[in-house]
Amino acid sequence: MAVGSVQITGTGQLIDLSRRLKAAGGPRLKQNLQRRIRRAAEPLHRDMQQTIRNLPITSQGRKAGSRGGPSPTTRPMRDTIASAVRISVRTSSTPGARVWIDRSALPSDLRGMPSALNEGRIRHPVFGNRRRWVQQNTTPLWWDKTVRTHTPRMRAEVERVLADVRRTIT
Repeated sequence: MAVGSVQITGTGQLIDLSRRLKAAGGPRLKQNLQRRIRRAAEPLHRDMQQTIRNLPITSQGRKAGSRGGPSPTTRPMRDTIASAVRISVRTSSTPGARVWIDRSALPSDLRGMPSALNEGRIRHPVFGNRRRWVQQNTTPLWWDKTVRTHTPRMRAEVERVLADVRRTIT
């Protein structure tokens, strides 16, 4: 699974339930369904942000005689990416919960960074010097591992919510 989005859907059940909600004319019921599905996805959202913020990034050691210096940007990369993680819940045509990274919320130079971080390898020029490149490493597949740990709980929670709403409708 690539970095980008996670969707928990039981399309057949959710679409059928969405139609019944519409027929029942219960906006309160629909809002309750959305709120509970969002609540089921919030732990993944928080864990995803925490994982990004604490992602260890290591680099190769400096060679003899090389100089360092402060970063040319004041923007913390991991915090910027973590703030772009979003949740969306739909109960209409394609119902379900989705946790994703909103690339439009990222600065243009960081739009490809979530994918690079998930691969575990970041290769970039040293302070913008295109003749000198460095590679930094991180934990590969952090997105996939975080999603995998939360998926069973989210599925069970969404199924429980659907069963409650189905009981209310029938």
